[in-house]
Amino acid sequence: MKRPIRGVVAVSLLALVSCRRPARVEADASVGVDAAREVSVVPVAVDVTANASTVWDAGPSVVPAGEVDGAALRARHRARLVKDTSAVAVLRGGSARELGRRICEAKVPPRAKDTPILIKPNLGGFEWFKDPAKSGGDDGVRGRITDPEFVRGIVECLKARGHTKITVAEGWGATHADFQKLAKVSGYEAVTTELGVPLVAMDDDGVFDVEGDQPGKPLRVRGMEGSHAPTLLVPKILAEHLDRGLFISAPKIKNHRFGVTSVAIKGGQGTVMLSDASPAFRQKWRMHRELGDALTLLKSDPEAGKKAYLASLEVFAERMADVLEVNAPDVVLAEGAPMMGGDGFGKRWPSAESVAVGGTNPILVDRVAAELLGVWDNEALARELGGHRTSPLLTTAAKRFGVAIDRPAVEGDGKDLLATRRPVHYVSMSGFALHADEGGEAAARPEARALGITEGTLVVDGVREPAWDKAPVVSFDTDWSGKPTGVLTRVRFAWSERALTMLWELEGAGLSVDASRPADVERPKLYEEDCVELFLAPDPAIRKRYLEVELGPRGHFFDIDVDRTAKPAKSDAAWSSVPTIATRVDPAARTATIEVALRAPEITSALRKGARLPLGLYRMEGKGERLYLAWSPTRTKRPDFHVPDAFGTLVLE
Repeated sequence: MKRPIRGVVAVSLLALVSCRRPARVEADASVGVDAAREVSVVPVAVDVTANASTVWDAGPSVVPAGEVDGAALRARHRARLVKDTSAVAVLRGGSARELGRRICEAKVPPRAKDTPILIKPNLGGFEWFKDPAKSGGDDGVRGRITDPEFVRGIVECLKARGHTKITVAEGWGATHADFQKLAKVSGYEAVTTELGVPLVAMDDDGVFDVEGDQPGKPLRVRGMEGSHAPTLLVPKILAEHLDRGLFISAPKIKNHRFGVTSVAIKGGQGTVMLSDASPAFRQKWRMHRELGDALTLLKSDPEAGKKAYLASLEVFAERMADVLEVNAPDVVLAEGAPMMGGDGFGKRWPSAESVAVGGTNPILVDRVAAELLGVWDNEALARELGGHRTSPLLTTAAKRFGVAIDRPAVEGDGKDLLATRRPVHYVSMSGFALHADEGGEAAARPEARALGITEGTLVVDGVREPAWDKAPVVSFDTDWSGKPTGVLTRVRFAWSERALTMLWELEGAGLSVDASRPADVERPKLYEEDCVELFLAPDPAIRKRYLEVELGPRGHFFDIDVDRTAKPAKSDAAWSSVPTIATRVDPAARTATIEVALRAPEITSALRKGARLPLGLYRMEGKGERLYLAWSPTRTKRPDFHVPDAFGTLVLE
């Protein structure tokens, strides 16, 4: 009796049978022996109900003698994808299950009923498991993975065609016990059990998958010399389906903090094993091995770190193109019920629509998905990401395969979603975020620049002296939701080794503040009156640990050290910004000027040329219907400034 695969569902790996082969169409020798795989179809009587009676010629085996012929697979997939300009389907509305069934019916090509089919959803790559009772109902899994009901719809579609050899499989790179927990928490254990299909982990831990069919056994990929992934291994079950079956990728449509998007191309990382160390399935991180050093450098040298980060992303894109050459799915059925903006993990903005996107060319499916996510031809993204106007994974793959992605053909009842510019919500692990509503050009989080000065250049007296004119100015009139108000605020910055100095100029100032209260002592709850606020994170890598300084138009102040990395969040009102404050007001003109120098060591230690510090600038104004103004809008449901992901950046010149 065979062992359960990863303890989830008792599995007997289905025998992969060879189909009767007709004479093959000769391939172009320049692209490999199997370039014509997609045209070797024998006309037979078609089952009009199931539409699945076509005999398919897979060509020569690519899994000879227990290893994978990578050169043959790469030639086959390059030849197929460069010629595949078929339309990408965008279907809209209905449940995840309905969308899964409909997109399968629309885009899965016909195959013989006995063709083994492998469905790979996106199951891994999330924050980790959470206790819903302690995290607002978030289990750490849902919203990050392919909805199991979407896969249920795909399986139901395939069964309706008469298919009986269907397996659901994913590679995660975690322990056996965690995969079992993942299957249960995600709902995949229940769905696959109810459908009677195997659920397989494409990870061989060297102990668990050593009996029976060994589906997770890593097979050497021959012919990867000279690629960016020379140590690539392929799970046995995937190799066999690439050889004699149908491989369906069923990813979640979402943005990703590193890859920008995570759809079919990024989803290929779940199929990766590497022989660099043992066990091979735990080496997935080596696909982006340079990232850790880049993130460390971002903390100490932001400019150099930004370049290293971009370089690590570009080489990761090359490696994922290598993976796509070997493991290209026959069809992609992507779930967006809903699509997910943000970073792919804890920061998530669900789309207003539920969609499914499908096609037989994974590069074109990713192209359409990128546009739906708002990160195709995005100027703001290019400003932050070294000129890349979309995910480098997409453009690198398109260049590698010679696939034109400017104007893909799109069909289906959801294609009109692409008629106008899409909303975008993207949060990068390099420290920037993009947010824009439908129809608007996505703007990167704004930057303010601080003029470098020598100590004593400025006198804190509440007057905009000529030296301030050399400092770049930032201005805003938007409220926390991004809505213009017409109430203008201008801010200038200067820095030296001993102080961060600011000049705030307020228009439309009601000066609603209790002037009878002393201004030389801290004023708790100053935010209940008219005031401005500065939020500054001294360590760019820890945005949730920031310093808050509140300043009133008559010299009142309150400062606090906030740590939202703690559970629960902590704040220290005993912390002092060591401020020197001077203000001037003109009630008749409804204007105010606030000049302040901050000398706290937590601030001055972060002041160095080229530093990029997370920054929030805010203002509360008026009585009754108060205005909550924000330089970088937080876009929360209610006014809330404590949103570190919405911070802009202070650049020290």
